[in-house]
Order: sequence, then structure tokens, then C-alpha cells
Amino acid sequence: MSSGNVTGLARVAQVWKADTWVRPFFARYAGVLALALALGVAAFAFAGALMFTSGYMISLAAALPLTVLALHVPSLFVRIFGIGKPILQYFERLVSHDWALRMTSELRRRLYDSLERAASPLARTRRLGEVLGVLSEDIGHIQNLYLRSVFPLVAAWLMYVVVVVATGAFSLPVAGLLAVMLGVVVVVLPLASVCVNGARRTRAQSLRARLYDELTDNVLGVADWVFSGRGGDYLAHCEKLEGKLREAERAARRFVRVRDVAAQVLFGLCVVAVLVWAARAFGASAGAGAAAGGAVGALAGVGSENAPAYAANWIAAFALCFFPLIEAFVPAPAAAEGFVEHGAAVERLNGYPDPDAPRGQAARAADPAVPPAAAGGSASDAASATVAGPFSLAAGIVFDHVTFAYGAAPPLIRDVSLRIPQGSRLAVLGRSGAGKSTLAALLRGELAPREGSVTVAGREAGAWGDEMARLVGVIQQKPHLFHQTLRENLLIGRADATDEELERVMADVGLAPLLERLPQGLDTMVDEAGQRFSGGERHRIALARVLLSHVPVVVLDEPFAGLDPATERALIDVMFEQLEGRTVVMITHHLQGVGACDRVVLLEDGAFAIDGAPDGLARTNERYRRLLAFDRGVG
Repeated sequence: MSSGNVTGLARVAQVWKADTWVRPFFARYAGVLALALALGVAAFAFAGALMFTSGYMISLAAALPLTVLALHVPSLFVRIFGIGKPILQYFERLVSHDWALRMTSELRRRLYDSLERAASPLARTRRLGEVLGVLSEDIGHIQNLYLRSVFPLVAAWLMYVVVVVATGAFSLPVAGLLAVMLGVVVVVLPLASVCVNGARRTRAQSLRARLYDELTDNVLGVADWVFSGRGGDYLAHCEKLEGKLREAERAARRFVRVRDVAAQVLFGLCVVAVLVWAARAFGASAGAGAAAGGAVGALAGVGSENAPAYAANWIAAFALCFFPLIEAFVPAPAAAEGFVEHGAAVERLNGYPDPDAPRGQAARAADPAVPPAAAGGSASDAASATVAGPFSLAAGIVFDHVTFAYGAAPPLIRDVSLRIPQGSRLAVLGRSGAGKSTLAALLRGELAPREGSVTVAGREAGAWGDEMARLVGVIQQKPHLFHQTLRENLLIGRADATDEELERVMADVGLAPLLERLPQGLDTMVDEAGQRFSGGERHRIALARVLLSHVPVVVLDEPFAGLDPATERALIDVMFEQLEGRTVVMITHHLQGVGACDRVVLLEDGAFAIDGAPDGLARTNERYRRLLAFDRGVG
């Protein structure tokens, strides 16, 4: 056995020893568990006794001469055991499942209490996908801990003792042979399952938990992947992780098949051994029958002088008796293997604070030393560097008499024409639902106009397909940061960027001081959804992605909503400074920052109600002046 396997067994033992969530339930309900085990073992014993008396009765019925009295006693026992087995099994299931369901219900309640009491610290140390995995899978594993691991394994060991002792009352050599072969099934194969397949199951479970985490994280930020043109990389990453999970599961299934075949072979050998012994003991000589004559006569209803004639009837009884007992031994290897898988779930559950502890103690347990979130950047941090690199190509944008409607609804955009030269800055204003985001989707080629055309760089926007990501970058209202390193978050903008480029672009967006304060620089892990960074810092990191991508067109989709005024002003300054030379389309519902644009349009009722330069509109357009006053809270 390898040291890794020994370490794995020691780790499982350590997990169960340190457990404070599940073990108390076993101690609290020890009497109920003992009753369930007793009922289970009794059900297996009745199943074996049923086949024993049935085998004897079948052989007896074939014997001649036959009296009705001879069948009366064995038929009575057949009815007793036949009715008793399902009754015992029903009560065993009732007791064990009732306990298991009560336990998991209480565990869920305690977990909810734990999450509620330590929500703020846990938000910094637990990812949403991890919590969902504990709630959806780990609690289920713990529910199966007793039903599929503890009960089957303990019941198999108890039946092993019963079978060996009962066989020893008839033949010590056969009892020794069964002890060895069944010992392999209930001891050796379970141990091999823990050592060999337990590691594979643990790896598969770890990969599945990682898949939960990353899928949750990536789904929350899927728009950033798509807007960066990295959707294929996102899918490839998920498929690679799923491939590793499938391979680990395939290896585990291969071992299970080999293990089950070995167990079936051993069961077959046990049946053959019992059959050979019974044939020799009860069929080879009348003396063997005479030796059992008293018992035979009592059960058959005949005198001991006729017992030798009935001795052969015991051959089928002993041979058939063993078959239902196999059901007690078959689950043992899988049950032992389950301890590893269920143990990992118990370990994760014990990573959450005890909800019964005092509130301050629970909060401290959930809040290990985590570096505080870095302070937000300011406009003074901005470096006077140039744009990160050359544009892939000039990308003028033309809306030519565009009309668009969703399905059979009235047109949302009506006969709109708009030219946006390369390097210009356009602000699109409008109330919610006016069609601002639809206009941006038409620009990116995600929607096709009902009438007219939208061209980017002289080509229909929809014809660019996935290549549109080389032309248009997007900074959303709430940029998503993935639970990966800062470097990996930045590389979404361009996968082949060097560390020097990443450091330079961080300086360009005013985050050089932040980078210096981070404990591991670019290798610092970003908390889920970027919680360790302020809103302004997340927007600056999103801007850094766009700068790395070298796209000539940038869409700012409500980029400043939810930010405080100081952060908003600083972010506007750094964004427009760093996006110099690129085409900027800013979609917004208020006028902060529109003064830095070359042109402002107000989309209303499907058309442009206001169109012009912001300075000129402020002098000549009464409605625009009212909008400015309202936005500034004047009047």
C-alpha cells in the first residue's frame, strides 16, 4: 500500500475525529441506530432461513413416499420467514430513513443558521458556488452516510460473524474457508476501495466542486468573456475541466467493475464450497443422514428410523440458504468507499462555523486573516502613458435608416441614421426602455435591423460574427471580476499579454499604487465578483482589459451608475484620457461626463429628439439645458 493511500486513510480518520457536525447525531440517536441495525440483521437472517426451509421443502416434496404431515412443519416455517422478512425490512427502513431525514433536516437548519450568523465574514472566505455545492450535494452525501455507508458496512460485518459462527457449528473447515473468502469481500475489498478508488472519488468530487465554483463565477461574468471575444476560451476551459472530471469518474467505474467481478467470483466459490460440503455430509452415506436423523425426523415429521432417507434433502437447504445472504455482503466495498466521499463532504461542512457557538465566536471562526480590500484609486493616480497599442483597423460606424422591432411589437427604433467617425465620442441619452441598449446591440451585430443597415469598418455588423470582439470592447455598469488571480482577470482582454504590459496598463488606469499594495501583486487572488476591490477599481480593471485588447471602438454601457460623485468624476477623467483616439459610444441615463464627448443624442420614441455638440446644445437647446439642470439637481 502506498504512502499516499495510508495518508488518505489517516486523513479520513482525522476528519471523523474532528467532526462536530455529524458525529453528535450518531451519539444522540445511538439507541435508534442499534435498533435499525438489529432489524436489518434480523431481516437478512429471515431471508436466509426462508431459503433454507424452502430448499428443504422442495427436496422433501420430491421424495417418495410422501405424507402430508411431512410438509406441514416446513411449510409453516416458510410462511413465518416469508412474512417476517418484509415486515422486519419495512421497520428497518422506517427507523433508519426517519432518522436520516431528521438528521439532514437539522443539518440544513444549522447550516442556514451558520450562513446567516456569519454572512459578512463568510462572504470573504466562501464562494457562492461552494455554498451552493454544500447545500445541493454535500448534505445529500451526509444523508447517505448512514443509509449507504454505515448501515451496509456494519450489517455486513455482523452477518459475516453470524455466518461463520453458524457454519462452524456444522463444520469447522468449511467455516474457516468461508471466513477467508468472505473476509476478502467484507474486509480486503473495502480496504482496497478506500485506498485505490477513494482517491479517485475524492478527486472527482473536488473537480465537481471546482466546476460548481467556476461555472457560477463564469456565468455571473459571461458577458465579459463574450465582449472580450474569449467565449471560445471560456467554453474550452469548462470542457477541459469536465473532461478531467469524466476521466476520474471513468477510472473509478473501471475499478468498481473489476472489484464487483472479484466479489461475485468469491460468492460463487462460497456457494460451491457449501454445496460440496452438504453433498458429502448429507448425501454420501446413510451414516451422515443418521447423524442428523433426530433433527431431520423432527422437521420432517417422521421417526428417526426413517431419517436417513430424508438426509439428502438438506443439500438444497444449505446451498440455497447462502444466496440471499449475498445481499448483505455485496454493498460492503462500495459502502467503505463511500466513507471517503462522504468524509470530504463532512470536512467541507466542518469548515463552516458552529451556529450554536456565541455569535462573536462564530464570526471570528468564519473570518480568518484576510487582507482588507484595497482603497479606491483617484484621478491623481493616473499615469500619462499612451494607448496600450495600435488599433487593429479604423472602424467608422454608420447607421443608415435603421428600423428595429422585437417580434411583432411596434418598432423601438424608427428610421435612425447616424455616422460615428473613427476616434469620435458619442453620448447616447434616453430614459429606460428608450432603446439605448438595443442601439448598442445593433452596433455589435447581436441584433439585425428590420430595415436599413449598420456597418462597422465598412462591413455589415452582423457579418463580423465572433470577429466583432476585435473591433468593439464593452465596459458594463457592473464589470465582473472572476475568482482567479488579478493576472488572469486582466488576460481576458488579451491572452498573450506579458507581465510588463499588465503592469503598464495598470499604471495607465491609475492602479499602480494598488498593485504595489496587493500581497502577491498580479498573482493576488481576486475575491468572488471582485469584492476586495471598490466599484471604481473594478471599472478601472475593466478599462485595463479593453486597453489590452487594442479594440478601436469602446461601448460604455451605463459605466458610472452606482458610483459616488468623486469616484465617477475621477473615472470619467481616466477613461477618456486612456481612450483617446478610440471611438467611444457612451450609453447613459444622466449627463455626467457628456461634456467630454463630441456629440450628444437623445433617443426618444424611436428617433433622436436632441442631436448636437454638448457645448452648442447647452447654449441653444432649451430642453438640453433643462436636462443639465435636472441632472445637477438645480431648479
